[in-house]
Amino acid sequence: MNEYLPEGFLLNTPENTARLSSKDAVYNCIKSGEIIEAPCIICDSRHNLIVDLGCIRGIIPREEGALGIAEGVTKDIALISRVNKPVCFTVKAFSRDEFGNDCAVLSRREAQSRCRDEFIRKLSAGDVIHARVTHLEQFGCFVDIGCGIPSLIPIDLISVSRISHPSDRFYVGMDIKAVVKALDGDRIFLSHKELLGTWAQNASLFENGETVTGIARSIEEYGIFVELAPNLAGLAEPRADISVNQHVSVYIKAIIPEKMKIKLIVVNTADRAITYESKLNYFISSGHIDKWVYSTEGCPKQIETDFNV
Repeated sequence: MNEYLPEGFLLNTPENTARLSSKDAVYNCIKSGEIIEAPCIICDSRHNLIVDLGCIRGIIPREEGALGIAEGVTKDIALISRVNKPVCFTVKAFSRDEFGNDCAVLSRREAQSRCRDEFIRKLSAGDVIHARVTHLEQFGCFVDIGCGIPSLIPIDLISVSRISHPSDRFYVGMDIKAVVKALDGDRIFLSHKELLGTWAQNASLFENGETVTGIARSIEEYGIFVELAPNLAGLAEPRADISVNQHVSVYIKAIIPEKMKIKLIVVNTADRAITYESKLNYFISSGHIDKWVYSTEGCPKQIETDFNV
């Protein structure tokens, strides 16, 4: 298993707890060079990060707070935003703070540098990795792909079913999977929709004659596109009392694989629009993908991703 995981994965593990159990245990990490985690409690006026190790206070000097800070490539918001969140680091030395108290000098930059060199630079397009959602913007979802190193999943690559905002699918702190779409030097471009299954895989979860819950994702003059799963939507008749992101009960009138169509009839509606909160169902959660074909065989509309291009 990859040891370079998003920040927070190590925090409550027995191994991490043992490394923070005493000053001696923390001191031993200087020699071992192990990456450990603890909560950041303060970003001081000089943008040093103060970390609660339990047995001793730790300090991550500003320049050691993240890759690119010393060079001016990374903005200080990357440090400020770590308060009240776990951070990863290596232990560099023991020292005394300005009040004469013992403290551990830490480096998050070194942990990130090792993650970049030993993990990220060895990735290939099509590799499936862990990710943790850090913040959401209209255009996409920012994730931590290892030791706090960020990447982006564009909104159109989150799922086949269209959403109006990444918060329709994710929430901050959510642990997800992602697939490497492309690489450009140290920049990693991610996708997500391929992991959520093909049309046929998703349609196999439903049957003609069932009444199920869905979410109205798009309202057009000719009908309402209702999401049955993140990678599967059907079309229901127009209704004036339905709004985008509202939960509805729908009767499955017909499933037509050769056209990738599902005909629906709205049975009833929820009282108010709510956010999608269901757990994601991954059809692929590890390993490597060379090519992904969403479309059914013979369907004139072809949706696919070739990771070898």
